[in-house]
Amino acid sequence: MIAHSPSTGPDLKTATNPMFIAATADDTLRDDQKSVALTARAEIDLSAAAEADQSEPLPRFRMVAYTGEAMRLAGWRHPVVIDLAGLSVPSQNRPIRFGHDAQAGVGHTDAIGVDGGQLVASGVISRDTPAAKEVVASSRNGFPWQASVGASVDEFEFVRPNQTVTVNGREFTGPVNVVRRSTLGEISFVDLGADGRTSATIAASAGSDPAGGDESHSDPDTGGGPDLVAQMRAEAAAETERINAVRRICAGEHRDLEARAIREGWDATRCELEVLRASRPKAPAAHVPTNLVTDGVLQAACMLSGRIHQPERFCEEQDLDAASKRFGQTLGLQELLLEAAWANGYSGRTFRDWSAVMDAAFGRGIEAAGSTVSIGGILSNVANKFLLDGFNSVERTWRNIAAIRSVTDFKTVTSYRLTGNDQYERVAPGGEIKHGTLGEETYTNKADTYALMLAIDRTDIINDDLGAITTVPRKLGAGSGKTINDIFWKTFLANSAFFAAGNNNFISGADTSLGIDGLTKAEVTFMDQVDSDGKPLGVMPQVLLVPTALSAMGSQLFKSMELRDNGSSAKYPVSNPHQGKFRVEVSRYLSNAAYPGNSSKAWYLLAGAEDLPVIEVAFLNGQEAPTIETAEQSFNRLGIQMRGYHDFGVALQDPRGGVKAKGEA
Repeated sequence: MIAHSPSTGPDLKTATNPMFIAATADDTLRDDQKSVALTARAEIDLSAAAEADQSEPLPRFRMVAYTGEAMRLAGWRHPVVIDLAGLSVPSQNRPIRFGHDAQAGVGHTDAIGVDGGQLVASGVISRDTPAAKEVVASSRNGFPWQASVGASVDEFEFVRPNQTVTVNGREFTGPVNVVRRSTLGEISFVDLGADGRTSATIAASAGSDPAGGDESHSDPDTGGGPDLVAQMRAEAAAETERINAVRRICAGEHRDLEARAIREGWDATRCELEVLRASRPKAPAAHVPTNLVTDGVLQAACMLSGRIHQPERFCEEQDLDAASKRFGQTLGLQELLLEAAWANGYSGRTFRDWSAVMDAAFGRGIEAAGSTVSIGGILSNVANKFLLDGFNSVERTWRNIAAIRSVTDFKTVTSYRLTGNDQYERVAPGGEIKHGTLGEETYTNKADTYALMLAIDRTDIINDDLGAITTVPRKLGAGSGKTINDIFWKTFLANSAFFAAGNNNFISGADTSLGIDGLTKAEVTFMDQVDSDGKPLGVMPQVLLVPTALSAMGSQLFKSMELRDNGSSAKYPVSNPHQGKFRVEVSRYLSNAAYPGNSSKAWYLLAGAEDLPVIEVAFLNGQEAPTIETAEQSFNRLGIQMRGYHDFGVALQDPRGGVKAKGEA
């Protein structure tokens, strides 16, 4: 079990206590504790009575508390490995508990160390509590206890995907989190945990016999008795000699190395070698705190709490991991504002002083003079991501058939297409090259501004509704998408003079319904169009634009190799001559009754927008997506306001870029 105790910004629910991730089997979250198990199988060999006399030696235990492998822990998006080289053990006497409950003591350790890349501990069941009796009694009945350690995280490193790292003598491939520095708190007996390969063994006290016989009696089948106690004492003596040798070699000059050697079980030879290496000159190491609350971490927390799709598209992986561990997916709006206020120097602990929190969060006042977090920037950045989600959630067929251009202001802009004699002629004897003639055709467009403002009022903030800063921009984004569709299709469908017989780009009659015959007629009409010199355009049709009622037929014409007519009046062969020719685009706006010129039977055959566009959309400075801005509301209102705006214009262009089929007589 790993506990994460942030060094900056208190936990909102336990402002004076570190936040622990404790061990449970069902990942249940309490108000003051986020829980997950990091435990191991425990094998208990009990030959003593369930309740030993106070004068008798107490039962001992020995456990492998952590195997050094990667674990899946709640609150961490990727597996976690504890670097045992960086695990600090404040003392050899650590409390032993039952289920990480401080009120359920079991005993204490008298030896803790690292052996073969595993964390091992031994000690005594020394508490006279119901929990201690439960552990001993259940062990006697053969229950397979497991062990779990609790440690605070002081520093961790994120290893990116496909990168490798060696920890505890093993190689791991990212993505994985490596806890580089941590401090051991306590060890618990539990019944289920994350690292099932660890173990804990409880031995009976010396001289204790469940049958009440001679105290020197030992049952070899149970593993209890004096032989086991003697073995433990011998191991303890050998460990004491090893520790003394390490301390003599380090001579008080290499404290960190001495602690590591003791933790990891180095012998005297390895310790001497490491001391020699440590004595060589080396560049100083710089350690940067990883648990500071930054703009990036708060933005990532908003993304996770707002359940945005693929948050890694917008946030750094390290920020996502830090946000996930600190806030999970439950960041509230008040919590966001308080975190920003604290980062900017606010000293209050609650949201009761509304004005002071808002002043600090938005970087105003004396306490916020050294602002490190911009809540306005965070809200704007987060809102823009959700705005883009909303913008892309509406129909975007217009983007697939229109030419896109960038304009620098709101003035009318003119597009020029050169015409005239641009065909090469044979050079006559003497080398004279004849002059061609060029004219021009012009088409205009103009960008305008479309905007809307919505607000997050004081009620949303008091109700701690983070959804307000995700729902509002989504609505603004969707509103912008609907607006551009509305302007685009009104312009496109007002085409009675654009698609007309006089322009040679309109066909009508019963044989223009969408099918092989109708599509063939439209293709011939398109191909027969000419330029100003009466010569073929040289542009090929690429797009079949249809209303929803003709979507199925359009797909059949594009995909099917054969089209069969079982009627007696079939006029075309089985094979489909238009298979794979024209990309099908479908729009619900073409047949919507709210738009003049709508039809559920009319359809269009268009050139590619890059070749000869029939319609164009101009965006100011090329900004195709809308923009959202966030600020605190004016003095006479309480809350946060958001405004979204979009600068664009739509205009029909060259009639020769398409053919319209009426689709009915």
